[in-house]
Amino acid sequence: MDDSSLIWDDGALVTIDQRGLPHEVRELRLRTVDEIIEAITTLAIRGAPAIGIAGAFGVVIATRAHTHDSSVDAPGRSIGDAGRRAVGVVDVAAAQAEADRIAAARPTAVNLAWAVDRVRARIAEGADAVLAETLDMLAEDGRVNLAAATHAADLVQRLCGERPLRLLTHCNTGRLATSAVGTAIGALRVLHERGAVADVIVDETRPLLQGARLTAWELAEAGIPHRLTIDSAAAWAMATGQVDAVLVGADRITANGDVANKIGTFSLALAARHHGIPFIVVAPESTRDTAMATGAQIVVEQRAAAEVTGFGGVATAPADTAVFNPAFDVTPTDLVTAVVTENGVVYRNADSFDEQGGAIPAGADSASESAFAEQGRAIADTARQLYRRGWMPGTAGNISVRIAPAQPDRGEDTLITASGLSKGELGADDTVLVAIADTTARPGQHRKPSAETSIHTAIYRTRPAGAVVHVHSPFATALATTAARPGDAVTPLRISGFELLKGFGLADPSTVVIPVFPNWPEVARIGADIDTYLRENPDAPPILFITGHGITTWGDTLAQARDRAECLEALCELIARTGRTDATPLEIGPT
Repeated sequence: MDDSSLIWDDGALVTIDQRGLPHEVRELRLRTVDEIIEAITTLAIRGAPAIGIAGAFGVVIATRAHTHDSSVDAPGRSIGDAGRRAVGVVDVAAAQAEADRIAAARPTAVNLAWAVDRVRARIAEGADAVLAETLDMLAEDGRVNLAAATHAADLVQRLCGERPLRLLTHCNTGRLATSAVGTAIGALRVLHERGAVADVIVDETRPLLQGARLTAWELAEAGIPHRLTIDSAAAWAMATGQVDAVLVGADRITANGDVANKIGTFSLALAARHHGIPFIVVAPESTRDTAMATGAQIVVEQRAAAEVTGFGGVATAPADTAVFNPAFDVTPTDLVTAVVTENGVVYRNADSFDEQGGAIPAGADSASESAFAEQGRAIADTARQLYRRGWMPGTAGNISVRIAPAQPDRGEDTLITASGLSKGELGADDTVLVAIADTTARPGQHRKPSAETSIHTAIYRTRPAGAVVHVHSPFATALATTAARPGDAVTPLRISGFELLKGFGLADPSTVVIPVFPNWPEVARIGADIDTYLRENPDAPPILFITGHGITTWGDTLAQARDRAECLEALCELIARTGRTDATPLEIGPT
């Protein structure tokens, strides 16, 4: 075979059976759709770009299999058998059904569906048209990989310096995983050609050992110095100064920069961040799924238990042991230093790192910084404070600030925490801009706003608040739950005599009536209730309860809104401990 890992030859896809490596280099000749699907699902062909191209060749095979001869009248001849010629007619529905089967063979890698969708558009034109499109894709892959690898090598040297580098890679991202050159391994090849590789540490990549079987084989073939290690030793290699940068590939990259890749990638990224080591993802543009907002939407393939309970036909675990065997994990965008494609660095999270290994955002001192970075940082800082108090556990709770109109004819917006993110790990960019008037996210954003955004916008529409805080503090949530009356009406909760009432900016700080709203499954209904109540009660305090849900507070500034949340929680703790909502001293008569 030549340098390409995928060859079309006489109606068959010819490739290396990766299951036999490194001890046996055997050729596979695939002539049917079932053979293509089996090769992809059993990892005889693997790697996101490679399975995409293999899937495209599968569509070629499917189109040929569902093309049948038909006769038409030849121009200029009399009607009859002698005047007719045979033409191929494609059963488009049948070929498209086969394309669906191919695309579903492995769900996590976006390249497979991308490649199948690209060539299936030519099915109606016939098998030759599908083949021509696939061969174009094959030729593109080599050019794309070399461009991405070169850009990645350039970035590594900018970040790490012009010196022999100690690098670490995971799984296999070379010509076996693509059609030629490779992505992350392609970058290693480019760096090696520049004399910039001192050593490559290769993770063995459990459970199927793609690093040990395939990457070590490819690096040896290329003459690149390398050492093989067990996956769990990678962090220690970083801790002992043996790694300057981590280079990995990807199976899917979402719009916000989250990266799905071989299981074990996430833990590498965490270790790299802790040790202040660049973590660089190299992939073709076809691996970027801009239609998918975040990694939370990625379907992670679960593979057979036998891959974990044994190896090479030898059982290594007791019979019937339950198994968790995800083929991939998803690395959050904030752990990724950069994503590099054939177009260059398309996403950069950091140019350098601080002494604690935390990323220093790219361009943090430049005019290109996000227009709302300052507000985003303030939101993130406040969220982390409240997370540490236990008031925003996991992804619960949300914070927002009012944003003045960018244009005279545009309404006001709110910048609110994005949905599905841990409040203890928020960054300045983990926010979404939403129109206050109709609670819709402004276009061109990759994240989704919090599900509770309608609560915030209801307050901004009815009050001149500068910031809103919504948390799940325990004492206040408990009081709201016990005080609420059954039904769909708002319950007024009167509290008197507590010194803490002065913290709410009330005209009369001796007494407050706090509304307790029903907790509807549809959050928009809660927002509508709040909107109506605040319009009908212009003197209502800047605090409210939601039954079994939490509290919402607001103020002129984010600090004031946070302080009022703290004040309300402390007040509710006093009520819980005293059993009284009225702290007015009792009159005790003579005994």
